[in-house]
Amino acid sequence: MKRFFAITLPRLVLGALFLISATDGFYFLATGAHLIHPPTSARGEAFEGALIASGFFWPLLKAVNLIGGASLILNRAPAFGLALILPVITVIIGFHLFLNPQGLPVAAILAVCSLLLIRAYWPQYSALFEPERR
Repeated sequence: MKRFFAITLPRLVLGALFLISATDGFYFLATGAHLIHPPTSARGEAFEGALIASGFFWPLLKAVNLIGGASLILNRAPAFGLALILPVITVIIGFHLFLNPQGLPVAAILAVCSLLLIRAYWPQYSALFEPERR
């Protein structure tokens, strides 16, 4: 039961959130409309608009969301999937802290799930922090 709440549930929650985000993002690219779009402040909309207007970043972001989310949901290389989406999660948390405070509950869920999974997958990440051997 402890494994379910410490690893499986956070993995499935993050995977689902990122798969939904990727689906919405690709739908937006195809149609110009969102399937799901939570309330966003004017500054948040400007930030999102800039990402979309760049022409390359939005599809890249949604591809990373898709690969990371699928990896977590399917439990195939979940430590890799988490490593892919951790920078995105960091930006999402900053986005909600500074530009769109009404989304702080989602940011808190992302932070808690991420920290639980970092702890669970630490053996896979720990080698990144060891001194280089020559």
